[in-house]
Amino acid sequence: MPSEPISHLPDGSNLRDWLGDQARHFGFDDLRITDTQLGPASERLQEWLAAGRHGNMEYMLRHADLRSDPQLLVPGTVRVICVTMNYLPEIDFEREWQRMADPSQAVVSMYARGRDYHKVLRNRLQDFAKAIEERIGTFGYRVFTDSAPLMEVELARKAGLGWRGKHTLLLNRESGSTFFLGEILVDVPLPIDQEEESHCGTCQSCIEVCPTQAITAPYQLDARRCISYLTIENSEAIPVEFRRAMGNRVYGCDDCQLICPWNKFAKRTGLPDFAERHGLGRASLLQLWSWTEAEFEKRHEGSAIRRIGYSRWRRNLAVALGNALASEGLPDAEKVLIRQALENALANSDALVAEHIEWALGLTAWSAPF
Repeated sequence: MPSEPISHLPDGSNLRDWLGDQARHFGFDDLRITDTQLGPASERLQEWLAAGRHGNMEYMLRHADLRSDPQLLVPGTVRVICVTMNYLPEIDFEREWQRMADPSQAVVSMYARGRDYHKVLRNRLQDFAKAIEERIGTFGYRVFTDSAPLMEVELARKAGLGWRGKHTLLLNRESGSTFFLGEILVDVPLPIDQEEESHCGTCQSCIEVCPTQAITAPYQLDARRCISYLTIENSEAIPVEFRRAMGNRVYGCDDCQLICPWNKFAKRTGLPDFAERHGLGRASLLQLWSWTEAEFEKRHEGSAIRRIGYSRWRRNLAVALGNALASEGLPDAEKVLIRQALENALANSDALVAEHIEWALGLTAWSAPF
């Protein structure tokens, strides 16, 4: 393996420029390259895990050593090619706020309304890697996108794809935070790109807007309080103290992204893969509650939502329906329909869903969150 960075192709042309062009050819919006040295980020990860802020995501604890060093994950790795792919379809942020204020509506995180990004990015990354191999010859590589113990955001930050926002997501000038990350770990010493400075300044909008105060301080996230974690990663009952704050969010939470000034500049995606499917940006809670398990499996085929399973899906909806029952802004006639739907489902629900239905039916005396 050459000790000096490889910067030119066999024909003498600039390799870095060619990689950027190829990344765009395969649908990626930006590409940067970094080495494998994560420095203080590894120590911060250990501190975060030791504090238990990962909740019941035990896989993070089991593979902490691999996360701290990409060379342990893929021996021989000397560089990481990091790419972004914008996912934001034609969405009006003001309309998103309006839907969250309407207790009858079901709010699904913007990134999850289209196809499963894991599949979209992984296939394109694999094709990209093969194209590189055809151009420079055989080399060692593996592709990843949120699919392995890898500190993706830190690698992307180090590569210069953006800076860490105070909500811990990656931000950049062109796409805000509405993009997915992908990586190709390679054994080729490519030229390294420069890091970008932070541009959050004194803004704390993401911290102030968080419904559950999951952003405990700038750049500090407690997953155990985060609605995205509670509705997706968490397989157990949602802690009672966070149920009211969930409002009508049934899969993920976008508040910290919707409020971020940098997302005013977020580019819309041109990829049809991320277009809204099955009316997930317009559906009511009762519409989604009416889905049978077979309908859930069918309509979420090829979607990231499918992996949480029907029971967790119903758990989340039951909480949102309970919050709708307790709201002051919903007509009584609609509350009657919600109560009937919950009562009708109770007898045939599993223990997890039944517990949340019972909680929801007991909420009518509570004050409204909306």
